Amino acid sequence: MSKAANKKLYIKTWGCQMNSYDSGRMADILSPFGYKCVDSPVDADMVILNTCHIREKATDKVFSDLGRIKPHKKAMEDQGKKMLIAVAGCVAQAEGDFILERAPYVDMVFGPQTYHELPEMMAKVTGAYGENRIVNTEFPAESKFDSLPEEHLSQGPSAFLSIQEGCDKFCTFCVVPYTRGSEFSRSVSEIIDEAKKLVDGGAKEITLLGQNVNAFHGEGPDGHTWGLGQLIEKTSEINGLERIRYTTSHPRDMDDELIDVHGRIDKLMPFLHLPVQSGSDRILEAMNRKHTGDHYRDIIAKLRKARPDLALSSDFIVGFPGETDEDFEDTLQLVRDIGFASAYSFKYSARPGTPAANMQGLIRDDVASERLSRLQALINEQQLDFNRKTAGLTLPVLFDRKGKKPGQILGQSPWNQSVYVQGNERLLGQIINVEITEGFDNSLTGSIETTIAA
Repeated sequence: MSKAANKKLYIKTWGCQMNSYDSGRMADILSPFGYKCVDSPVDADMVILNTCHIREKATDKVFSDLGRIKPHKKAMEDQGKKMLIAVAGCVAQAEGDFILERAPYVDMVFGPQTYHELPEMMAKVTGAYGENRIVNTEFPAESKFDSLPEEHLSQGPSAFLSIQEGCDKFCTFCVVPYTRGSEFSRSVSEIIDEAKKLVDGGAKEITLLGQNVNAFHGEGPDGHTWGLGQLIEKTSEINGLERIRYTTSHPRDMDDELIDVHGRIDKLMPFLHLPVQSGSDRILEAMNRKHTGDHYRDIIAKLRKARPDLALSSDFIVGFPGETDEDFEDTLQLVRDIGFASAYSFKYSARPGTPAANMQGLIRDDVASERLSRLQALINEQQLDFNRKTAGLTLPVLFDRKGKKPGQILGQSPWNQSVYVQGNERLLGQIINVEITEGFDNSLTGSIETTIAA
């Protein structure tokens, strides 16, 4: 593929922060070839749909978007131009051949382990190798991280850094082990080098990413295998880095070393997303989670002993096959026992190819919907209560973008809450003390300390 100038690249991303990271790196890879990101697929030289297979009707949403993009490709062809359409990510990994069969105007389908091969794939599609369409859903022997560009474009004051990929847990409802592969961890030196580049590019906060991030087991500079706790401690030594977060975790990998780091490293923010999925031991066993509700409670007790101001988020699935009223009540009781600052909750929907898709005892949709409403009402009550309790506090807020209203800027509290204030745009990229005046369902508002505002 020859280099070209002024090429338009449109990327739409669904799903997790890992997908957002992947989309950014695809843009990095294509940048030397003249591709610049645009906000619309109209007149784009290349369109990439970076997909997620976790949520319900994921494949249908992809085809819906492809249907909207198809006329733009036709319009380009009528002008004698070419638009490449690619489907990437987990839906591509799971259903690559089906996508090409149903949408013959799609040029490339490739999984999340192969996007570093994008220039070669494009060369094949554009004719240099005589191929017209490509499906690439292999799991290459080499790590995709080994083939990424040396330079990494700035992500702004809050940046993502992928340290681990894949999952070996094989929860019965989840497609990740089949679409992302087995657990793989980058080396500590690679991660620290990239973190320093992000900080040099303006990042004050870095979120360490992984499908199962606390299963991290990368090679350390001493030749030994390091865990996430040791990596966080090393990362905290980077000059100019003010905040560290990590997501997403599994309770089975929340070891004592990592718990201890929460109490010792001030740069590690007091917010943890730790999915539990259900409060019922019977359902947790059916999910193959290999932990119990009390095991989860014990982990949280240890974490809160190490870091008393820790706020928690989690994931919940309701209506899993075989879930009884008693099972659901166990979930509500766990939520009451723990207390969450936020959470994501969904009705179960079968993912093709997973063990749960073949289970008996499906829950009627109206029953699952009623349970979901009750769970979300309880979680929303806890979230609002948590946000309201911050009123009167002065919190350090990392401002990273403009708000919707004139003169408004938006940032994140240490507990990952959105904070809106009236402030000068010169404060973007800085951590500023804010006097919180009011907490709402999903955000906080306040005023910048007068000494700073002046």
